Amino acid sequence: MTTIALPRVRPWGVSMPYGADVISADEAAVREIYRAHYGMLAGWCNKLVGDRDLAHDVATEAFVRLLAHWGDVAEPRAWLYTAAANIIRDHWRKRGREQVAYGKVGHDIETGAEPDLARDLSVRAAVQALPDRLRVSVMLHYFADLSIAQVATQLGKSEGAVKRDLWDARQRLAASLEGAR
Repeated sequence: MTTIALPRVRPWGVSMPYGADVISADEAAVREIYRAHYGMLAGWCNKLVGDRDLAHDVATEAFVRLLAHWGDVAEPRAWLYTAAANIIRDHWRKRGREQVAYGKVGHDIETGAEPDLARDLSVRAAVQALPDRLRVSVMLHYFADLSIAQVATQLGKSEGAVKRDLWDARQRLAASLEGAR
């Protein structure tokens, strides 16, 4: 493993432990990728979840996972977006289970009001309603701007399968959003 010596900058005279100023080449590469992609990844996550703090948590978690799997990653940007998509998918699943539990009660627990389905319908909700196999392809291709080839590689599918998933997703989205007019 190659190491890189960083300049010895010690803020306010704080002493650094021996070797703390030396980082591995892998860590330096991840730091560069972080600088280049964190903001865009966090913004992408924010568009999907609609919560800035949660989006930053998801983006940070994706980078933590990247560091843990660094040796196996060939294309870091695509890997990050796929990891973030998986984290968001898990979040949506948990939220779906919570909504089912709240639905059994029959009203919104926090406000006591009946749910307003027309207000809740949006593109995000329509994408969330897609089955997992379609939702992840849509998120990676349309929202993360990955090519079909990159999506296929990240999901372990053929390009034809990804194209079919995207076509199916567009049909379902058109049908669900048509009634929203």
